[in-house]
Amino acid sequence: MLPRRLLVANRGEIVCRIVRTARRLGVTTIAVYSDADRGARHVRLADEAYRLGPSPAAESYLDIARVVALARRVGADAVHPGYGFLSENAAFAQACADAGLLFIGPPASAISAMGSKSASKAAMAAVGVPVAPGYHGAEQSAERLRSEAERVGFPLIIKASAGGGGKGMQVVRSAAEVPAAIESAQRLARTAFADDRLLLERYFPRARHVEVQVFADSHGQVLALYDRDCSVQRRHQKIIEEAPAPGLRDEVRAGMAQAAVTAARAVGYVGAGTVEFLLDEKQHFYFMEMNTRLQVEHPVTELITGIDLVEWQLRIAQGEALPKRQEEIALHGAAVEARLYAEDPSHGYLPSVGRIGHLRWPAAAAALRLDSGVDAGDDVSPFYDPLLGKIAAWGESRTEACDRLREGLVSLEITGVTTNRALLSSILADEEFRRGAVATNFLDVRRERLVFGEPKALPEDYVLAATWCATRQIDPAALWSGSSGWRLAAPACTRWRFGEFAVTVTESAPREYVARMDKQEYPVRLIGRSAQSLHVELSGQSRRLNILATGGELHLFGREGHVRLHLTETEDALQVSAHADEGSLLTPLPGTVVAVHVSTGQRVSRGAALVTVEAMKMEHTLTAPIDGVVTRIPFALADRVAAGAILVELAPIDD
Repeated sequence: MLPRRLLVANRGEIVCRIVRTARRLGVTTIAVYSDADRGARHVRLADEAYRLGPSPAAESYLDIARVVALARRVGADAVHPGYGFLSENAAFAQACADAGLLFIGPPASAISAMGSKSASKAAMAAVGVPVAPGYHGAEQSAERLRSEAERVGFPLIIKASAGGGGKGMQVVRSAAEVPAAIESAQRLARTAFADDRLLLERYFPRARHVEVQVFADSHGQVLALYDRDCSVQRRHQKIIEEAPAPGLRDEVRAGMAQAAVTAARAVGYVGAGTVEFLLDEKQHFYFMEMNTRLQVEHPVTELITGIDLVEWQLRIAQGEALPKRQEEIALHGAAVEARLYAEDPSHGYLPSVGRIGHLRWPAAAAALRLDSGVDAGDDVSPFYDPLLGKIAAWGESRTEACDRLREGLVSLEITGVTTNRALLSSILADEEFRRGAVATNFLDVRRERLVFGEPKALPEDYVLAATWCATRQIDPAALWSGSSGWRLAAPACTRWRFGEFAVTVTESAPREYVARMDKQEYPVRLIGRSAQSLHVELSGQSRRLNILATGGELHLFGREGHVRLHLTETEDALQVSAHADEGSLLTPLPGTVVAVHVSTGQRVSRGAALVTVEAMKMEHTLTAPIDGVVTRIPFALADRVAAGAILVELAPIDD
């Protein structure tokens, strides 16, 4: 028997994904939302939705009492935590049970056993699961952590003992870096998990991140549903995941699966969980942690097994036995997933906030899956993780899956926020990735060969934009109906200016034109045009693209990427756009002041840390662009700041 009324205590794409399965099973879904998410897609998609609290997660999605009280008030009989937020909070699981609500997840005891990375590593070592060298002790003084760091050796990774998602994780390569890394990791851990305990581990720069999906029922059966490789990461957070992990030796794959099952049995696990391992260059594996919830990357496992993991979660939580035995779990093909984030990889993955003006996801198909959390018109808030959605592709082979996923990313269109689309696409085309040579340092090693932002406009882009503007009437007889395009005893001609660049388009024959830019001529033949597309032959090459006009901007979407042009009619219409340089004293996006490193009157050297702002679960430290004296600090610790706000004023030192 399935739950009757399911409240999903989360936000964004995971709520939308859970709603999809629940609706198929006839289960009524109840969404919750903060003030920032009042009009969000998950609110629109669920059968019912109720306000949970203010925008900050601590006052809404992380407030156990609010969530449980609301669930009881609206008559829910079950609660699904999704991932993130309260999904791995043992107190929340227990509070649901105490309130008579079915918690769709493992028992509180299992969450507690695996919730502390330190305790879980000790437990795993006790049952024979390999564990990497490190420090997982209860003594958390700064002095003890510093001494343990030197004992473990460098490079070293410092991370939060509670929670996951790479939040608060710091890599340090010398003893001098340890104090600042500890302070930052503790601060982020407190913010994300209300728990600042840390653990230290030896860092393997060229290791792989491989995990095993497990599922257990309350009757003692535990299954391993194959493995996933999640090695391609930025800031210790995954952006490309695939199943099965490429290149694993058979005995390693079998050993990891058995270790994962052993780990689940050791803590009396029930439900969906993921056991994460670090795999070194010799394919020795070490237990990292167990995520006691559904993973963001679960779609790739569903694609290769044909299993709906959310349906299994709902049934297992009600006491049903697992519907299959281990030998009945068959692997079909390969699957790869890309996470689309609202962020700018070309500027340190700075989160991008704002309203999504235009959004066209690739067309969903049997082998191309979309798990989206936003639509056009939705706002990307600074309060939460900037994940917009996921695209996953299946293929008979890994190569086929990668090709299909890249095609999906190429067809994706979005305006209003910056995304990592171009980076994801370039990863999938990279020759080292294509041969399965992935490790957690992949982005650093391949940096020179990857594309971290959308392409800059080329002369051909200006020509295409001008041609589209000039051919606004599809009927060739009416192409030049505007009088501004006519000159006495001369061919029809129009001139279009894009900032400092101007393009002149002249009709040479029906549906044929010559575009001139910077003394260069480009022959253009019009094949097709609509209000949002253009198909031409440009200099002998067929070019097809979609074009979106918004105000004075033209967005060109083609196989080469997304190019944005500013259309101006006269020289005096040009507008100068100012951009903050590195070391600017302006905050690049709205956030909260989490550290003030200086005081008024203090002398600072160029590059010194001034103020740290936390936004979208990442920290951004502003540094001094010159040697100077701090004359004013307008904001204090914990103050909210708007994008572009002055955080510090400096006066140059006149020696």
